[in-house]
Amino acid sequence: MLHAYIPILILLVVVLGFVATNLGVSELLGRSRKNVGKKEAYECGMEPHGSARIRLSIHFYLVAVLFILFDVESIFLVLWAVGANTFNAQGVGAFVLVEILAFVAILGLALAYVWRKGGLEWDR
Repeated sequence: MLHAYIPILILLVVVLGFVATNLGVSELLGRSRKNVGKKEAYECGMEPHGSARIRLSIHFYLVAVLFILFDVESIFLVLWAVGANTFNAQGVGAFVLVEILAFVAILGLALAYVWRKGGLEWDR
């Protein structure tokens, strides 16, 4: 059983060796330039102004929830549509259809919540 994981272990060792080699070579051969600006928080050439601790509107979080809803829904619906013929061939098509409808209903409730909270009002 553990023999199936040996290729993954070998790949992990190769990747870690590659990373360690690249870091070591760049540390040895790369030029290091000391600069006062490198120790600052921003290296873009502009002086930072204002506080980094500003309050964000709840609208940003609602947009993030809305993105996750549509993203997750589209991924699962595409996967379900690709495997729909396989589900019907195995005789579990009706069961999977009920599960997908429940999934879409839960996402619909979440979308209704975001809509109720004003997450679809883009001009705020």
